[in-house]
Amino acid sequence: MRNIRLFALVFAGLLPCEVVLAAQPLGCLFEPERLAEIGSPVVGIIATVEVDRGSKVRKGQVLATLRADVERASVNVANTRAKAEADVRTAEANLKLARITQKRSEDLVGKKFISQQALDKSVAETTIAEQKLLLAREQLDVASGELGLARAQLGLRSIRSPIDGIIAERYVSPGERVEEKALFKVAKINPLRVEMVVPVVLYGMLNTDMMLSVTPELPNAQPVDAKVILVDKLIDGASNTFRIRAEIPNDDLSLPSGVRCKAELPDPPKSTVAKPADPFDPPPSGALKLSPKPNAPVTSKAVQAK
Repeated sequence: MRNIRLFALVFAGLLPCEVVLAAQPLGCLFEPERLAEIGSPVVGIIATVEVDRGSKVRKGQVLATLRADVERASVNVANTRAKAEADVRTAEANLKLARITQKRSEDLVGKKFISQQALDKSVAETTIAEQKLLLAREQLDVASGELGLARAQLGLRSIRSPIDGIIAERYVSPGERVEEKALFKVAKINPLRVEMVVPVVLYGMLNTDMMLSVTPELPNAQPVDAKVILVDKLIDGASNTFRIRAEIPNDDLSLPSGVRCKAELPDPPKSTVAKPADPFDPPPSGALKLSPKPNAPVTSKAVQAK
């Protein structure tokens, strides 16, 4: 009945159309904040699947693994090479001996017990020992880099979730070969997005950071507050509408995605829209009656009374 009265006021020209539309709940839809199709960066065979449709996942959590026997063996070999410090220790000992020999040769040359040529040979041996130690350390660094590469290749065999969310779809099972197709679809529903299509007559009445009251179409659902984060600057000429997007915190994941809802817009400012009288409402009690016209004709009875 209230809606009929509002539209009757619009047709009578007593109430702007914007006020009527703002008073009506708008249809809306809960959507995920993000959807991610998760694939595999390498070709392989599925070894294990750790989650199923509807599972809650955290960012970085392993969703599935590929067979990785070769990669594990490469990691073990690279790890052994990276820990092999025998060449470095040998080169350090040779350098220490060469420096001692050079110092003794310098003393003997000063006492003229050996020739300068013997000293030059000792200096050259010290330089060679220094270079051998440098080479041994570089080889150890290379082995450490190979270990990091082997571990990275092994890590590609574990499929991890890039976001916190819910598994929306699972496309693979153990034993399947994966190449380019997606393995999982993950939906991030914290926060939830509220998508609405709004008549163009409300353009300018809505802005970002505005709070809306949104009621999901669920049994015993209570209204929740949604914050407008986007007002579309493009008007759809065919339908004469535009889109707005709001956001609802959903830390406990109690609100599902895909649910239809109703959004109530805030009332327009009183300074811009004056509230007109409703012709369907009865006159208020105690209203003053109209007084007679000042130029009313005088009756004969009134003359006789004078």
